[in-house]
Amino acid sequence: MIKQKQALAAALLAAACIGDAGAATGVAFVHGTGNQTNALVDYWTTEFVDSVRLGLPNTANYTVINCQFEQYMWESGAAGCLAQQLTDFINTKGITDLVVITHSNGGNVMRWIMSNPTYDSRYQNIINRIRRVDALAPSSLGTPLADAVTSGTVLEQAVGWLLGYANNAVKMQQTSWMAYYNANYLYGTAGRPALPKGFWSVVGSDVTASPFNSNSYCGGYTLNLGLAVTQLWLDSCSDGFLNCTSQAGAGTVWFYDTSRTTGAAPLSHNQSRRKCFNLDVILRNAV
Repeated sequence: MIKQKQALAAALLAAACIGDAGAATGVAFVHGTGNQTNALVDYWTTEFVDSVRLGLPNTANYTVINCQFEQYMWESGAAGCLAQQLTDFINTKGITDLVVITHSNGGNVMRWIMSNPTYDSRYQNIINRIRRVDALAPSSLGTPLADAVTSGTVLEQAVGWLLGYANNAVKMQQTSWMAYYNANYLYGTAGRPALPKGFWSVVGSDVTASPFNSNSYCGGYTLNLGLAVTQLWLDSCSDGFLNCTSQAGAGTVWFYDTSRTTGAAPLSHNQSRRKCFNLDVILRNAV
């Protein structure tokens, strides 16, 4: 009897090991607002992506999404495009264990898919394979900058137009609009059902833009300087594009930047998609 139990235990352990070995882990990088055609170079940078994917058992099992995230999250060029590219990745690579890394508005598009599994026949298959979504600076509750660009003064609207922010995705990220979507169509915020898979938020809390501080140059000094200006519209705890409350508004806060980064450096909205202050290694280890 004892030998039979030992044999059964050994068989179960072997089956578990075979199951683990057969799991194909993959990482998908999902960009934020914008119409991307080469997000690897223009949005994430190859050094960031190449560093994160080192955490994969097979470093070739990654994809960088390129979609029209200037549209509303549910539209074909946004969620439809994302669903198709994720489906193609899953099918081509045989992915059974998917980690999705999103940034900014990309988190909203992923939440749309996870909150509305019957809206599109592709959604549920994607959800089934997701292990976790690592949401870098997600705009879960919107941003006052979208309010300013869309409904603010002539100057504010002009600045938004010059920066390429006059589109439906930015309009969607107005705080009142996101409150409506969160209350009616999206899961994961306070008082709403939980998302079917973990949505782990990384919160950026400040912008460093002093020419005398080396941290200001990670990700590009000019971009960080611009975010220091837009931070004037935001709370003291913000990354130059989003308030901390918005970034922490859905799912679970994984960590605030300064609690995990090298030298307790804050992450601006630009730096949270760059190889800055060990962020890439933290993400790599989570894969």
